[in-house]
Amino acid sequence: MRRRLQHVLICGLWLAMLAVMAPAMPAAEARIAVAANFAGPMQRLVPLFESATGHRLIVAVGSTGALHAQIRHGAPFDVFLAGDTTTPAMLRAAGVGVEGYVFTYATGRLVLWSRDPTLVDGEGAVLRSREWRRLAIANPALAPYGKAAIETLGRLGLIEQVRPRLVQGENIAQTLQFVASGNAQLGFVALSQVMQDGRMTAGSMWRVPREWHAAIAQDALLLQRGRDNPAAVAFLEFLRSARAREVMQRFGYEFPAEGS
Repeated sequence: MRRRLQHVLICGLWLAMLAVMAPAMPAAEARIAVAANFAGPMQRLVPLFESATGHRLIVAVGSTGALHAQIRHGAPFDVFLAGDTTTPAMLRAAGVGVEGYVFTYATGRLVLWSRDPTLVDGEGAVLRSREWRRLAIANPALAPYGKAAIETLGRLGLIEQVRPRLVQGENIAQTLQFVASGNAQLGFVALSQVMQDGRMTAGSMWRVPREWHAAIAQDALLLQRGRDNPAAVAFLEFLRSARAREVMQRFGYEFPAEGS
């Protein structure tokens, strides 16, 4: 009898603990549109969020411009993680975004990268050399990192000189693929694509000075479809947490000052 009583007490305690640990509301599912430069951190953030909340995320990755077009044409996304601030602003102006649910979740860094560990120097002087045949950039009309690359080349006075040797990716992911495959010897890519756990994954790179192009501030926006979706709202809250920022920082992202 004593053993049976102990067993009942233990089971009751375990059930009480489960009740406390269970999510306060039923699990939900949210669809997140993610700018290509943020694909790496997103792979780390999704399981952390799902484990902590019980909610489920479905992620679609693409260029900011292409995702904007899909959203305007009715693509069923709940949250948009853009690669800039202007595209979410346009969606809000069009009534597609929810007022009060937009913020800068990270600021990206542009780098010149090569898979060759000796090709890129610390000043970017390789751009003036003949040691390479192709330079990859993302489409500046669709991708903020592509626009920043053009601004950088303009700062260096090299646009016309390198134009015949440019190859253009639809988004920053395709741009990285051009360089990683050797089809281009150099490429302007996102630091987050070639940095993990605080160090460069391979090759050689030059960090473009921040002041050489417009800041690549990246905004998150709750879309009208996600207004009443607890998973969408919870994910935006999670994105501002210290745990999420720690992950993003390991990929080279920076953050706005508190209150900005």
